[in-house]
Amino acid sequence: MGLWSERIMVALPEGHRLAGNNIVYWTDLKDETFLFSQRDPGPEIQDILLAKLAAPGERPKVISHDVSRENIKSLVGAGFGVSLMCEACIGASYTGVVCREARDGNGPSRINYAAYWQGDNDNPALAGFINLLQERYPSLPAGD
Repeated sequence: MGLWSERIMVALPEGHRLAGNNIVYWTDLKDETFLFSQRDPGPEIQDILLAKLAAPGERPKVISHDVSRENIKSLVGAGFGVSLMCEACIGASYTGVVCREARDGNGPSRINYAAYWQGDNDNPALAGFINLLQERYPSLPAGD
């Protein structure tokens, strides 16, 4: 069941050459060092990064840290690199960090969230939870 989607945002040091742009295109990020948390949603966003910037013989420079997203933002603010995050993660401001929308030629890049379950699971709690999700997200059809 599809739930929602969010824009992918680029966290940049405020003095970065792209910080003055409202939108950052993936091609502008080709030579950057990307900082990620090994925790959620790091791996999923790294997959999107690779899909957007990897080419035969070329991969973006990625440094993964076993720290929280908040610590990653602090590293960005200190000038150690840039990061990618989902839109919901940009609520708190961090000294020296600006966030910009990531785009390609088709518009904003997005990350989708979905719920999955085993079709043969007859647990009453699961049925109640699925009903709750269908009430909360009525415009999205349930998956099999």
